Amino acid sequence: MNDHIDQSTESDTFDLAPISLWLEDFSDVRTLFETWRKAGITDVKAYLLEDVARIRECSRRIRVLKVNRKTLSLFQAESFESLTANLGSIFRDDMLQSHVQELAALWNGETEFSSNTVNYTLSGGRLDIQLRGAILPGYEQTWERVLLSIEDVTDREDARRQQVASKQYAEGLFEHSPVSLWVEDFSRIKKLLDEVRDRGITDFRIFTDVHPEFVGQCASEIRVIDVNRETLKLFLAPDKMTLLRRLPDVFRDVMNTHFREQLIELWNGNLFHTRETVNYALDGTERHVLLQFSVLPGHEQDWSLVQISLTDITARKKAEAYLEYLGKHDVLTKLHNRAFYVDELNRLERREFFPVSIIILDLNGLKAVNDQWGHGVGDGLLRRMGEVLGEAVKSPSYAARIGGDEFAVLLPSIDELGVASMVDEIRSLIEINNQYYSNIVLKVSIGWATSAMGEKLEAVAKRADLLMYEDKHQHYTKAGDSLPSRSPRNDSI
Repeated sequence: MNDHIDQSTESDTFDLAPISLWLEDFSDVRTLFETWRKAGITDVKAYLLEDVARIRECSRRIRVLKVNRKTLSLFQAESFESLTANLGSIFRDDMLQSHVQELAALWNGETEFSSNTVNYTLSGGRLDIQLRGAILPGYEQTWERVLLSIEDVTDREDARRQQVASKQYAEGLFEHSPVSLWVEDFSRIKKLLDEVRDRGITDFRIFTDVHPEFVGQCASEIRVIDVNRETLKLFLAPDKMTLLRRLPDVFRDVMNTHFREQLIELWNGNLFHTRETVNYALDGTERHVLLQFSVLPGHEQDWSLVQISLTDITARKKAEAYLEYLGKHDVLTKLHNRAFYVDELNRLERREFFPVSIIILDLNGLKAVNDQWGHGVGDGLLRRMGEVLGEAVKSPSYAARIGGDEFAVLLPSIDELGVASMVDEIRSLIEINNQYYSNIVLKVSIGWATSAMGEKLEAVAKRADLLMYEDKHQHYTKAGDSLPSRSPRNDSI
């Protein structure tokens, strides 16, 4: 009676178990294995993988004796008979490869095996499962009773696959981003700033004025975790290791000034900020970049994960610089233009510079050259004048082309002796230039003046212009030519 009750209880336990259970007979598989051993097979795994038909033969020899309710529910089978009649639909595709691992375990004398594989419901739905099997005690020599449990881990595997897909998506966005991306660890910098704050420092800008070495210390504590492909392209690096090894070549010169401002932003709690800065490619060329700094969500307390994007704005900066250059320079002579000259006169007037000397120059015979030889040759004379003045005049003084054949030199803080010396140098350079370009002689009329105390610079420029006109009159008188019609210029400021 008790044996009957125990057997009934065991049957109920098997049938009501919350996990899929299978009781199977592997004895025919054991018989097949013995045949293979006699035939000299030693590596059953390799033997099975050589021909999938051998795996199918092993599966065909397994006899299902019993399954529980959970199994029928899991595989959407109406009855044991419908389940066993459609085993080929349940165990297929990926299952055959994982089945090799189970068979190899039994071949090697193990009484337990496990695997992660895929089964299918009778309606075709995919089931990710964790399979465990064990030969029941007393059947080790025959394999007539093998108990298998199948746990449905589809939800877990779906979540894992989703996580992998999300990771791949994020990595793809990072790696193939059209802008340079850096992932860095700023946690040590956070500690350094916290230590400074704990010392009672409240004005970090003044602190870094007094201790500029602190900025360099912080820069040395940055740990680069990863960079993307566009970063290698931007800085002309063949690979990540080369770039990371040569970071001092990338971040140099004015970078400390920019980095100091970045530290001030962080000190003030700005964990996302943007600024323009200058880096350098590995060949030494400048890279103007728009830097966007962001402490990634979840890392606000330690700054251990920071993303920095660098957008290459070098072309834009060059275009801006060129437009600025065009606004202030004469393209033909490479000197400053009249607009810059007038602005500079106004600036010097406002700042009450004293003394200021002004030289006015005018090419002689340019119209005749243009008429006889063409404007291309005349432009050559203008370029030569630009070369002479560009060589003679250095900052803070300026040379400008202020008209078709007219030039001016502004000499802040230069007195009468200084301006006379500059005129001598210009004339000397003109002589040298004429020796080099012997076909057409460069001839220039020059006048100069130095401001008296309280004198308006407009008046100084007019005095220099009148003296230049007198020099031009003498030139044409000696040459026996008539002086070209001309009215004194009005350099109104």
